[in-house]
Amino acid sequence: MARIVPDQKNKFETDELFRKLSKKSEIRYTGYRNRGHEERVVRFQTECFEGRCSVAFISSGTNLLLFLGPQLKEKKGMIPSKEFMDFDKELGKVHLKSCFVMNGVSVIFRGYIDLQKLDGTGYLEYDDYNAKIEDTILRDAVNQSIIRQQNFEERQLRIKQELMGTESIFQCTPCHEAVFG
Repeated sequence: MARIVPDQKNKFETDELFRKLSKKSEIRYTGYRNRGHEERVVRFQTECFEGRCSVAFISSGTNLLLFLGPQLKEKKGMIPSKEFMDFDKELGKVHLKSCFVMNGVSVIFRGYIDLQKLDGTGYLEYDDYNAKIEDTILRDAVNQSIIRQQNFEERQLRIKQELMGTESIFQCTPCHEAVFG
């Protein structure tokens, strides 16, 4: 099953959900709702340092589990690079970036969350770079499938031809002709 649709950019530009999510909208951290606010703040920051974060677009109710890019080896372990999680860009906020495929389209989430309120703004944009990569993967998969289908059909034809040749060897005159001939 393909991860992407054939014309990602067109789907991103015309799909109603993508049109809504491509505008800056209010977002909110959605993890650990059953916990107290202070514990949620700590858990949010911990999740960010672990390279993931659950957010929701309030206006559309769309929930996303963001993976915050490649992990960098630090003294304390693996953490997302500053490109994907930046606590220093703006005091009291963390800026987030995540690249992923959503509904068959390569997108980038960009946004920030206030470290105390656990809300902020975010939006999706079309990810042209990863769309080209995914497109190449899709084309390669289709080409491989075509080659496998052709190989299968050739094998089936060879088997059929071999069986036809074998049948002609075993064909003989009817028994009554051999006996009474």
